[in-house]
Amino acid sequence: MMLSRASKYAILSTLFLAEHSSETHKISVKVIAESIDVPNPFLAKLFQQLVRGKIISSTKGPNGGFYLTKKNGKRTVLDIIENIDGLSRLNECFLGLSECDGLNPCPVHFIVEPFKNGILGKFRDLSIMEFSKEIIAQGRKLTLKDISTDFEKK
Repeated sequence: MMLSRASKYAILSTLFLAEHSSETHKISVKVIAESIDVPNPFLAKLFQQLVRGKIISSTKGPNGGFYLTKKNGKRTVLDIIENIDGLSRLNECFLGLSECDGLNPCPVHFIVEPFKNGILGKFRDLSIMEFSKEIIAQGRKLTLKDISTDFEKK
């Protein structure tokens, strides 16, 4: 199971919105892109797709931007992946073989399958807001920026 870069960016930016936005506090693509170190033009295209899929919401104008409604927050990470890549990508062979399943397994199929099912279960069962609250509670950072200097200080 390999997620595309687009799906990774979409998940990361949607979770960022869950943590930092609301219907009264909208955030621009530029601010999000800079905050999580994702290319702005690429993120803008992803956000168009996520808005069309009703994963996130947007408002145009001087006080416009992107945000999550309560309804958006009830969607799942799996919904994000389905919107960006489709679900077939999640069933691809870990080693990239064209045919791999329980009857015709690749060399690592039975090692990877429980791991993949665990991740998919979490992506399917937790809402975006639940995922966000878990990230906040555990003090994790939502960024692709180099955070090694943070660890070096400890």
